[in-house]
Amino acid sequence: MTDLNRVGVIKAIGVSNFHSDRLVDLIERNEVTPAVDQVETHPFHARFADQELMRERGVQIESWGPFAEGKNNLFTNPALAAIGGEHGKSVGQVVLRWLTQRQVVVIPKSVRPERMAENFDIFDFELTDEQMAQIATLDSGASLFFDHRDPAM
Repeated sequence: MTDLNRVGVIKAIGVSNFHSDRLVDLIERNEVTPAVDQVETHPFHARFADQELMRERGVQIESWGPFAEGKNNLFTNPALAAIGGEHGKSVGQVVLRWLTQRQVVVIPKSVRPERMAENFDIFDFELTDEQMAQIATLDSGASLFFDHRDPAM
């Protein structure tokens, strides 16, 4: 990559699933810092420390799987549902707002027009500090899908 950058070919890059140590290694060994690292980020795997490291290094965190693909009964989670009820919003909207308030880029996947409209309707409310902290308590600190460090993956 460094040779390509010297001739002006590489202007910007983005990466996916780079753990913090691998991201730092990439940054320190190349002339172009990734603009974004898309990593699994949702209430059950919040990535707070990773996000802080990315911020310090000038890399934007982007959520992969913001709804955790519905795992852990995300859409019926009592805490998320209660917060949604306080704002007249769905659990999905609460999750998207929580990520957005944390400065996490989020591009939720949907093929249903009504769900797409709902996903955009998150800018007319704000979660309180207490609600943000309550959602943060759902963080398990581990992936719900797989370990990217496992060579068998």
